[in-house]
Amino acid sequence: MKPAKPKKTDLPTKVCPICGRPFVWRKKWARDWPQVVYCSERCQREARRRRRRPAA
Repeated sequence: MKPAKPKKTDLPTKVCPICGRPFVWRKKWARDWPQVVYCSERCQREARRRRRRPAA
């Protein structure tokens, strides 16, 4: 028999610095979880955009 899957509430979470939303660990991020910073590709693009454009 397969071991029971952990409940979503038991998984680690982080807060996205761009949108401020919490996001939960995903299996596809298992290897890179310490390096995961943004919740989505959209937030990652926005972070790059903000770095390129100096604040006026």
